[in-house]
Amino acid sequence: MGSPPAADAVTDAVLTASRLLVAVSVRSLAAIDEAVTLPQFRLLVVLDTRGPLKHATLAEHLGVNPSTANRMVNRLVTAGMVDRRTSPDSRREIVLSLTASGTRVVRRVTARRRAEIAKIVAKMPATHRQGLVDALTAFAAAGGEPPVHTQLDGIWPGAQ
Repeated sequence: MGSPPAADAVTDAVLTASRLLVAVSVRSLAAIDEAVTLPQFRLLVVLDTRGPLKHATLAEHLGVNPSTANRMVNRLVTAGMVDRRTSPDSRREIVLSLTASGTRVVRRVTARRRAEIAKIVAKMPATHRQGLVDALTAFAAAGGEPPVHTQLDGIWPGAQ
């Protein structure tokens, strides 16, 4: 067996794959009737996978400053996809969570993304698929991204 690929080769492969995945995400967002940007969708996904969060914690998960997160939250609150409430633990803290509408958007876009990704995976040689699962699972874990659960699992976080 040959030596493992150099970090630059892995980085290039991940960048190329990420372009494809971003394109799939953009097409999936464009196919729904809601006007949601890719960064706003990411915010919805973070709330879906991590549950209710404080503003600062949400901004940290998104990798943006709190004022940027606040602008996105304001738009999504106005659109009825995010709920903003006073924390039951501290009246000074605001907790953000998905509304039923926000959850529906995440489910619809994720279902479209899943279907398109499944078509791409089906074109791959079967012998490469397990290696891809292993590599992407390790990559997501290294980046701190929680695993995706399918609706068939019945364990979607925040499901209504």
